[in-house]
Amino acid sequence: MKPEGLDKEFIIIGENVHTTRILLRKGKLVTTDPDGLESVRFYDSNRKRRYLAIPAEVKRSQDYEEGRVKHVKIAIQAAMGGGPEAATGMDYLRRLVERQVAARTDFLDLNVDEVSLKLEDQKTAMRWLVRTVQDMCSIPLSVDSSNIEIIAAGLEAAAGNGRRNMLNSASLERLEALDLAHRFDSRVIVTAAGAAGMPQNDDERVDNATRMVEAALGKGIALADIYVDPLIFPISVDGENGNYSFEAMRRLRADFGPEIHISGGFSNVSFGLPCRRLVNDVFMNLAVEAGADSGIVDPVTSGLDEVFRMDRGSRSYELAADLLLGRDQYCRNFLRAYRKGELQ
Repeated sequence: MKPEGLDKEFIIIGENVHTTRILLRKGKLVTTDPDGLESVRFYDSNRKRRYLAIPAEVKRSQDYEEGRVKHVKIAIQAAMGGGPEAATGMDYLRRLVERQVAARTDFLDLNVDEVSLKLEDQKTAMRWLVRTVQDMCSIPLSVDSSNIEIIAAGLEAAAGNGRRNMLNSASLERLEALDLAHRFDSRVIVTAAGAAGMPQNDDERVDNATRMVEAALGKGIALADIYVDPLIFPISVDGENGNYSFEAMRRLRADFGPEIHISGGFSNVSFGLPCRRLVNDVFMNLAVEAGADSGIVDPVTSGLDEVFRMDRGSRSYELAADLLLGRDQYCRNFLRAYRKGELQ
């Protein structure tokens, strides 16, 4: 898409069809339906208020007890189950897809890792979800999993849909994912993960990512089909995590030129902090300045037109930028402003 306020294209990989996604039990979307059952409320495609019931087995889970509801997981299980909640689950998923399409998403990222603990169930769910979502929209899919077998199942299910889909992701610890990307003629996200661990600084990110890009090129994958994820870690854990990512983006852009894509899971940076949307939006602006032209993001919560038109002279923006650029040690100024109600 071409967002307002940005003089170039920005490729959105929409992250919302993930079984990892949560809603807070105390949040406004978890409520009771007209029959008094605890449910997730939503509007369907016809703007009719609907309720996705939270099953009893979910209420026995640790996530639920700790105040989290994995709503996408509930919808997928309901839709696949064929019971009385199947139609509601399907409508819930359809609305997730429609909202991202309306936000001009370029790829829909699908992940079913938490739908079950059993690999065969996960593979079945991925095949089902790929076929279901591709019937709901015409945009390409991004098949995402921590397990290469689940990715293979998803790409096989998507084969022949007339779209150039995406593999998320390949790394030095699973180079065989590049063979899958070549086999299915898909775009591929390559990460800066090492063969035996996560990178600690920008040097390790650049080294690992460079090896992945070269490996992908060696498999015959075009540079324009490669999306590099330098790996974005929470700023609350290390105040330099933003700078490590930004510097890696700058160096990778300089090394590989304008044709390659630089992306990443931008929302990771704000874990553990208040005002996450503000932090994520400012990070996106800083990432684009550093060379990113793509992001694995929620395009519904953070409308890209508004993100790139942010007032960079505002106190909120400056505080978040200081936080992300390592100028606010231990997040002190940001958290102080939050407690005083100064952040918008």
